[in-house]
Amino acid sequence: MIRRLLRQCAILGMTGGLLAGCGPSDLSDLKAYVTHAKNSQKGTVAPLPEIKPATPFVFNAEDFRDPFGVVEREERQEMTGESGIRPDVNRPKEELEAYALDSLRMVGTLSQRGVLWGLLKAPDKTIHRVRPGNYLGKNYGKVVSVSADRIDLVEIIQEGTGWRERAASVSLAQ
Repeated sequence: MIRRLLRQCAILGMTGGLLAGCGPSDLSDLKAYVTHAKNSQKGTVAPLPEIKPATPFVFNAEDFRDPFGVVEREERQEMTGESGIRPDVNRPKEELEAYALDSLRMVGTLSQRGVLWGLLKAPDKTIHRVRPGNYLGKNYGKVVSVSADRIDLVEIIQEGTGWRERAASVSLAQ
């Protein structure tokens, strides 16, 4: 342990002696370069942009309706653009309303007692018959007509905060 300490002190002493031999030398070329560099860099900083004062805004709450007050039916229709069209959510859902319209395939028709029925194949491979007045699809689609090559219906879709009707059909699969 003592030997180790003596060895470290000896190494430290030799290193210090070597460094002491590196006395001051001629640094005039370095000083000249630094002086030249300081004199040649003449950068300028752009002035700060002029700050324009903001124009104050005065909020007058008297011009607006009370957000917690009662909204009359006419005012609500005007605000939301309601057209009076809306789905009947209280009626019982029919079986084909569980499927998206594009997943249903028309496979034919059936005439029974003077009524033309459309035959639709559901994704679970079950064949269902529909006639005008039946509902199908996820958008409250009501069948309005059945022909030999297609079933026409009117869907009620939500648009913004209101509802609108959209024509749709399911064509006979080839």
